[in-house]
Amino acid sequence: MDLALLLAIGLAFAFALTNGFHDASNAIATLVATRGATPGQAVLLSATFNMLGAVLLGTAVADTIGKIVQVPANETVMVVGAGLAGATTWNLITWWRGLPSSSGHALVGGLVGAALVEGGVDAVNWGGMDGLHPVGVWGTLIALLVSPPIGFAGGWLLVIILRRASRRWSNRWRGPVVSGEWAAAAGLSYSHGANDAQKAMGVIAALLLGAGYTDSLEVPLWVKITTGLTLTLGTAAGGWRIVKTVGRRIYDIKPLDSLASQSSSTGVIFTASILGAPVSTTQIVASSVIGCGGGRRRWRHVRWQVVKEMGIAWITTIPAAGLLAVLYLYLAKGVAAL
Repeated sequence: MDLALLLAIGLAFAFALTNGFHDASNAIATLVATRGATPGQAVLLSATFNMLGAVLLGTAVADTIGKIVQVPANETVMVVGAGLAGATTWNLITWWRGLPSSSGHALVGGLVGAALVEGGVDAVNWGGMDGLHPVGVWGTLIALLVSPPIGFAGGWLLVIILRRASRRWSNRWRGPVVSGEWAAAAGLSYSHGANDAQKAMGVIAALLLGAGYTDSLEVPLWVKITTGLTLTLGTAAGGWRIVKTVGRRIYDIKPLDSLASQSSSTGVIFTASILGAPVSTTQIVASSVIGCGGGRRRWRHVRWQVVKEMGIAWITTIPAAGLLAVLYLYLAKGVAAL
């Protein structure tokens, strides 16, 4: 492999690492915040099921992401590499601020920004919806936009159901609720690995295809394994800023809220993974936590300033990552011209 391709693949793994800072951390945020598990236990749980999800649940999302950029083969490595650099930089900026931000939005913004500058509107697969399967940029954006409200509604409804079912519960039910949190966190981690790890897989598959090392967007097993490991490493190494924001800063979440949030988020993300829809674990989990607050009729306890900051980060992610990708593309061209 040439140096440019190796660098671009390295950037894909860097993106997966920062994705772990953000999205993978949300899979265990409420479990840790409610003291259902220690941080070490939660990371081990997340690591195991993230890997299983990344390796076992197909590559439908990877195929969707891999087809966003449509540039000549000799331009693929530079364009995709610049897109990854822009997305990774934005992930790092928002992580440092402790703001849950969508890695999926960042990746779409980075890829589209670099592709538009390099080849114009025809260099982007704008797509749409093929039934329930998203295609190209518009299909991906539709999936990213509709999934948080569904997560919010799921958290709101499920916490109401659980609260009504638990009216006669005594303290002896804490054990089963915590066990349910563990099961829900495992399911959420599995779903996350099946969805978010595939975003990095998809761009690596596109890089290998563009460089002529493969003849399709099929994801090699070594890519699945290394991406899953990198995602998990990101959770362990730097995810605690996001865990604190989602688990404690939105509002003081209780074990029953955690169970409702994790369960509803798992359902949304798992379904999206089956449909090949790239979604944001960060946005879905955060929205479901807010929904749980509403289901408890605790709107006044929701820290709306935190929600506002998260909303601003979500809105600015696509253009910010796109602009960063453009800067990296021009920088790469300048270096190549030397």
